[in-house]
Amino acid sequence: MTEETPGFDKEPDVPSGATPDDAEPKGAPSAEGASPAGDAAAQVAGLTAQLDQVRTALGERTADLQRLQAEYQNYRRRVERDRITVKEIAIASLLSELLPVLDDIGRAREHGELVGGFKSVAESLETVAAKMGLQQFGKEGEPFDPTIHEALMHSYAPDVTETTCVAILQPGYRFGERNLRPARVAVAEPQPGATQTGNGDSPESADGKENGGPEEG
Repeated sequence: MTEETPGFDKEPDVPSGATPDDAEPKGAPSAEGASPAGDAAAQVAGLTAQLDQVRTALGERTADLQRLQAEYQNYRRRVERDRITVKEIAIASLLSELLPVLDDIGRAREHGELVGGFKSVAESLETVAAKMGLQQFGKEGEPFDPTIHEALMHSYAPDVTETTCVAILQPGYRFGERNLRPARVAVAEPQPGATQTGNGDSPESADGKENGGPEEG
């Protein structure tokens, strides 16, 4: 004979009108699902603020880049300008040292001594100087200009109407806009008080013709 444990076969007490499933408590709603619209608005506001910050930083960096680029372009132009200036000064200095040699070549040519190998070397030197930008100026008959001419001799001449270069004693040279040496010239001015009429007669002869000429005795 087995001994039964009292109350082992009894079912648990369940309230009337309720099922066993109803006895289990239902889970409470989560906090995240409580207000989804409010959380979305907060996220949008945060992203908008971050976007504004990024735009502001981008504008500042763009302005800095543009300023640096402008400064770099100005620096490049200044360096290039200085480089050209230094180059021109060096060439002008070299050409200035060659002027006495060119003067000797010119005098030798005037005296007919520019012959043979010396002529070939002299012409090559003149060609190289011309390629480097050396220009000769000063011609007989041109008006005297004190900015490019240096008058070493002065005289009067009846056939000039203004101060004129009548002889080139030493040619002038320029390099670009730089005058390396003025042209040394002899100048002539019109005769003081000399006036001419349109037909070349003197005022006295013109007056004599108007008055009918001298009376015959």
